[in-house]
Amino acid sequence: MIAAITAYLIGSIPFGLLFARWLTGKDPRSHGSGNIGATNAMRTGGKKVGAFTLLADILKGAIPVAIAIMLDSEQLLVATVALAAFIGHIFPIYLGFKGGKGVATMFGVVIPWIPWVAVGSFAVWLIVFRLTRYVSLASIIAGIVLPLFAWLLAASTEAVAACLLLGGLMTARHYSNIGRLWAGVEPKTGSS
Repeated sequence: MIAAITAYLIGSIPFGLLFARWLTGKDPRSHGSGNIGATNAMRTGGKKVGAFTLLADILKGAIPVAIAIMLDSEQLLVATVALAAFIGHIFPIYLGFKGGKGVATMFGVVIPWIPWVAVGSFAVWLIVFRLTRYVSLASIIAGIVLPLFAWLLAASTEAVAACLLLGGLMTARHYSNIGRLWAGVEPKTGSS
């Protein structure tokens, strides 16, 4: 319980908001999609803000999971810590439970735990993004294939279940993007 709460509180840190305010004085919640994640942080404050946010959002998922692994925790505890950090990002206590979509943090929690699953899912993200220039579509498809890669690469039952929840929740958070993609009005990278 303590590990899960700690991971949730770390995951709740809104780095996109903090970096955008610190470096530009702007609030990403008032610009673009209104999201605090790396993509909208970049739209709000530029590439530096976006890069810092991306790295911090990955690390806030990776660090709690890495610590759980280093402590030789059982797979169920690692899965719980991973989900807690991820849920902290999408439902942060510090922002009234209104957070990001969780793409970077999803990758962050998987990288130290099942790295080849992260590599496979990221490769899919990169291919889809290069072909379409849609960050949202690349993220949705990466979330869909995440549990598939976990299953194909013989990850533990707990890891496969966690990946199913991570990918499912992250995809669900893109509901507005799915509507815009369907309507053909989703902005591509470089668009406002």
